[in-house]
Amino acid sequence: MSSTKDIDALIELMAKLPGLGPRSARRAVLHLIRKRSLLLTPLADVMQTVAVTARECLNCGNVGTLDICGICTSEKRANGELCVVEDVADLWAMERSGVFKGRYHVLGGTLSALDAVGPDELRIPRLIDRVPSENITEVILALNATIDGQTTAHYIADQLDGQVTLTSLAQGVPIGGELDYLDDGTITAAMRARKTI
Repeated sequence: MSSTKDIDALIELMAKLPGLGPRSARRAVLHLIRKRSLLLTPLADVMQTVAVTARECLNCGNVGTLDICGICTSEKRANGELCVVEDVADLWAMERSGVFKGRYHVLGGTLSALDAVGPDELRIPRLIDRVPSENITEVILALNATIDGQTTAHYIADQLDGQVTLTSLAQGVPIGGELDYLDDGTITAAMRARKTI
């Protein structure tokens, strides 16, 4: 029996995390072991706590420690704007920017015929219910510019047609981007979304 069985199991689990392969996981685990009292023990304690307390907001799908997240309970955020995103990472990215001051709705993915993901597997029915019940005046579709993301946006737009103002994020040349390095789809989207200076 290996004397490093538990350490090997930790490396194997860490290697399953996004962005970490077996070598990166091994380096991370060795670093944690070297800094056991400073990192490993507190990390293990916090992970145990999060494993017990983390939950999805029953209203929007955000991740937190309460049944209804702080964004959904904040009266300041009840401005009639609802930003629809694919997953929690997208919500957190929007929050990091600090530009959006309304509420969110996390779909939990996108429609995909190939993967047998229909509207009922996502939080689309809940979204449709939220629009009238929360007096939503604008739904911002902040979905990824993929085929599945755009298909999902069109489906939602059809479901909410005439009930609310529907908008989407602008697409095109990123700030600091150089045309020579952009793909054809991005350049096409940028040309179609051009505006007067």
